[in-house]
Amino acid sequence: MSQYHTPLYTGLLRHIERNPVQFHIPGHKTGRGMDPDFRKFIGDNVLKLDLINIEPLDDLHQPHGMIEEAQKLAAEAFGADATFFSVQGTSGAIMAMVMSVCGPGDKMIVPRNVHKSVMSAIVFSGAVPVFIHPEVDPLLGISHGITPASVSKALKQHPDAKAVLVINPTYYGISADLNSIVDISHACHVPVLVDEAHGVHIHFDDELPVSAMQAGADMAATSVHKLGGSLTQSSILNLKEGLVSKKRVQSIFSMLTTTSTSYILLASLDVARKRLATEGSTIIKETTRLAQKTRERINEIDHLYCAGSEILQTKATYDYDPAKLIISVKDLGITGHDAEKWLRETYHIEVELSDLYNILCIVTPGDTETELDLLVEALHSLSDTFSHLSGKVGVKVMLPEIPSLALSPRDAFYAETESIPLSGSAGRIIAEFVMVYPPGIPIFIPGEIITEENIAYIRKNIEAGLPVQGPEDETLQTIRVIKEHHAIQ
Repeated sequence: MSQYHTPLYTGLLRHIERNPVQFHIPGHKTGRGMDPDFRKFIGDNVLKLDLINIEPLDDLHQPHGMIEEAQKLAAEAFGADATFFSVQGTSGAIMAMVMSVCGPGDKMIVPRNVHKSVMSAIVFSGAVPVFIHPEVDPLLGISHGITPASVSKALKQHPDAKAVLVINPTYYGISADLNSIVDISHACHVPVLVDEAHGVHIHFDDELPVSAMQAGADMAATSVHKLGGSLTQSSILNLKEGLVSKKRVQSIFSMLTTTSTSYILLASLDVARKRLATEGSTIIKETTRLAQKTRERINEIDHLYCAGSEILQTKATYDYDPAKLIISVKDLGITGHDAEKWLRETYHIEVELSDLYNILCIVTPGDTETELDLLVEALHSLSDTFSHLSGKVGVKVMLPEIPSLALSPRDAFYAETESIPLSGSAGRIIAEFVMVYPPGIPIFIPGEIITEENIAYIRKNIEAGLPVQGPEDETLQTIRVIKEHHAIQ
């Protein structure tokens, strides 16, 4: 089949054209049983496409028809041996990826700045994380990638590790030397799993960082919806056979996937793959051109800095995605969240995320000169508005330290616990997650020893208005820790 074909989407349209009488779910029956205002807003075509896995439409859990054909085309497009469509987002694909190779007590080498879905998979599987310190950028106040040397050292210290996980690229668009990491891991017969949530487009432009499949990684969970043009919550899991079993992955994937799969999401993956495979290079190069032009214009604005190729000076910052605009605002004397809120209220601009020191804006094929001109105009106005604070507010970059792991995350998560004041929790073993989301990188994971430094970091994020999430107590006045049993006197 040609990459111009869309077997899943086309098959669904043919089924709709036959106008069968439906005595199956969904209960809205092409919208007739739905709230009329909502139906009018989203349109009848979308509702007709909202189908279920009846026999003519194949089944994601055991594909043998149009879904199988669509997945084979995706595998060919991404250079994989097999591709699995995910309607559980990349988080679901990551969980399937980790749980396919790790079981209770198995070690997995991971960077500490992983997404919360990786840590969730570690809790579910019972695996034990061996953390690698990611490189910290003292200017931007963010974590980058891991180095080949750190992976080599970790594998020597833990030769029984079942997998190495790499982020390629990070949320902020920075890539490590993935080729070298794969070579080092494979020399030890250890599979490489890649969180490629922010890298669907890099496979289709040879001027961008190398993709997971190009580097020979064993599995990669990739968000097609983030930068590839499919609908939110639709992703893929790419696989190269050898160190990982395709049948095992399919089995785990099925365990984690809803049996009521959304054909709207699946169809959007099919058409997004077609466009990436047939037009991706041209489209992505234009996106990169717009982003680079915008980066240059932002760097002409007083007190703002948009990171570019100049940060590629270490093995942990081996390459980067120009479509990610990391805009440092700390020299203005404000936080990233201050900038995010001001842009929202003043220019109706929504950014991807903010942290203590930066905002992150993503340029995609959906952007034009018009939107980027408005962004630059707004940033000029932001600088003018807050320039009086520049140099008056001392900003010291602060990042969370990596706490010591006292228990496996699974043991801590399911242990007997108690809730105590956060202010008096230093030295105790935490039993829940604490993270700033987005980007979803944990400050604490279950099983780690709470430190005063990280309590201070949590408070700083709260004071800045950033979304600290995870604990049962949303106010973060208390924290859940492993219960201590005192000796009977």
